[in-house]
Amino acid sequence: MVGDKRRTAAEDAMVAVWALLLTAAGLAAIGSVMLAGAFRSHLVKTDIELESLPGPFDGYRILLVTDIHRRSLPQGMLSGLKGKVDLVLVGGDMTEKSSPLQRLHANMALLSSIGPVYAVHGNHDYKAEIEEVDRILEKNGVRLLADENIPLKKGGTELWLTGVDYPRTGGKVAYAPLPGMPPGKERECRMILVHDPMWLLKRETVPADLILSGHTHGGQVVLPFIGRRHVEAFYHTYSAGMFLWPKGDGTGKKAKLLISRGFGTAHLPLRWRSPAELNILTLRRPAAGR
Repeated sequence: MVGDKRRTAAEDAMVAVWALLLTAAGLAAIGSVMLAGAFRSHLVKTDIELESLPGPFDGYRILLVTDIHRRSLPQGMLSGLKGKVDLVLVGGDMTEKSSPLQRLHANMALLSSIGPVYAVHGNHDYKAEIEEVDRILEKNGVRLLADENIPLKKGGTELWLTGVDYPRTGGKVAYAPLPGMPPGKERECRMILVHDPMWLLKRETVPADLILSGHTHGGQVVLPFIGRRHVEAFYHTYSAGMFLWPKGDGTGKKAKLLISRGFGTAHLPLRWRSPAELNILTLRRPAAGR
């Protein structure tokens, strides 16, 4: 009887050891998949219809790059886009604290070789050496938009781009007022580039047709059953993809909002069920009769 009890205790101990080993192996495997996912490169192509888009801009292609953080952009993938996109937009978090500035220089040089580049700051850019960051952007011909509008011209028409600067101080609430459109241009087609889509909650009206943003990383690690564990409830819904947002101007119309999952990662280089992405956006006029 005593021998049986001893054998049972030994067997239980062995089962416990094997359970721990299997758990550790499973966690290591999942960790490897997450790590690999953080360093993949994926181009996501999206057509976006805009009612007010001027005719000459039908088919206009934009490369949207957000949340690079510490990564190096894939030269082989992106260099092939030269001559195939009309505009490059960088939606903030181009770098982060302690990331080599030479990497930022190489990334911006690559993007500038593809087409004209416009960028806005993200929160992590301000945690880096921001003056040097801005000098690198200027050196590489990247036009930084800090709460200003610029007209993009094609075929005698204009598509307006507004860049919203992330608050340097004051957290997520101290945004500068949205710059007004020039007189007579208020109803023209307008895109807004802003790092954090939660900026929309600070707006009573959104005088735009398209808002492009990042910041969320699509949740970065999206766990089964639990989902995206953002602190702010806003991100539980507005995490990644295409959405509609009320303009709030009394017309009942809605702006289109695209949130990119971004290219890099924050804190830990891990991704799970939220793959890194670079976005190719093709602007379209609505098809006739639709």
